[in-house]
Amino acid sequence: MKRLGFTLLAMLAVSGAWAHGHSGPIDDSMPDAQKIRFCERVRDHALQAFYNRERGQKMRLFDEDGSDGARITNHIIKRIYEEPQISSPKKAETFGRATCNEMMSSSTASE
Repeated sequence: MKRLGFTLLAMLAVSGAWAHGHSGPIDDSMPDAQKIRFCERVRDHALQAFYNRERGQKMRLFDEDGSDGARITNHIIKRIYEEPQISSPKKAETFGRATCNEMMSSSTASE
């Protein structure tokens, strides 16, 4: 009986650590804090674009204002609509995050 109680307690403690894959709180003193937050938002837009595509809705793009934000987000949304290989929400999130990180790194390297 004690072994069962200990096992349940251990499983409960571990499940909190494995709850989900979201990053923890981001300290504003980090040099890349804005980039991390931006790519999290882009990931959310990628997921929404995937759901819109699956429902047959038309592509919704942001107005281009010369900023990296609209350019990167629109690029990701267009690719999600074009690529049938992005076939699950997880793939859309992964694609959005990876593409954002890659494009943000190349845009900051050119400055």
